Amino acid sequence: MQSYPDLEGKVIVVTGGGSGMGRDVCLALGQAGARVVLGNRNQLDGQAVADQIRAQGGVALFQQTDVARSTECAALVARAVSHFGRIDGAFNNAGLQRAFNDMHETPDEDVSDVIDVNLKGVLYMMKHAARAMLEGGAAGSIVNNSSIFGLKAMPRLAYYVAAKHGVVGATRAAALDYAAHGIRINAICPGPIKTPSLDRVTGGDDLMYAGGVPMARIGTPREVSNAVLWLLSAQSSYVTGTTLSIDGGMCAA
Repeated sequence: MQSYPDLEGKVIVVTGGGSGMGRDVCLALGQAGARVVLGNRNQLDGQAVADQIRAQGGVALFQQTDVARSTECAALVARAVSHFGRIDGAFNNAGLQRAFNDMHETPDEDVSDVIDVNLKGVLYMMKHAARAMLEGGAAGSIVNNSSIFGLKAMPRLAYYVAAKHGVVGATRAAALDYAAHGIRINAICPGPIKTPSLDRVTGGDDLMYAGGVPMARIGTPREVSNAVLWLLSAQSSYVTGTTLSIDGGMCAA
């Protein structure tokens, strides 16, 4: 992993840190010397990641968090501020996907759950993280996890595509709100990444989506983490309001 010395000692809040991309970002931040404040809906998974960071010599706190609730997002940020005095960055990663269905057959609860977590959860976290950064008087970096489907469409997933497009739009708009305050806001748009979430869709068949990727393979969580840490670090100090595709060339095809 590339070195990011400026992340050492920084306070970074990560949602959905208990598995997949969020888990790997938390571990990478711990290895970089950041102080990780991890939110996750599943308590056992989230606590296990925080424990692993500490076992490897890092600093981490865990708080059970449902990002669909603004009050819980506010409490997660408040925990970081009360314990460490400030926050320097956030990776708003928590997300979920339900079944593939044509729009007229999509259950209302699937629409509601995905919009609540994937879009409203990002909006809530940006709101509370930006407020904490402004009140702390320090610059910061916020990275939102969208998807390749925040940039292009996918059949039978209209509700998910809508949420992820919303994350891209919200990222661009919020970046303009805070650019003059030294708070940078960007989004990543991963393609197929080897995570438990993808495995549930593919049954563990790594080749299911590889044929649609110009690089002819799916990505790894660490390839996502490298991009997220770069965006959180001072190495991307002139980057805000942008989306970074991590998709093996899918959006170019």
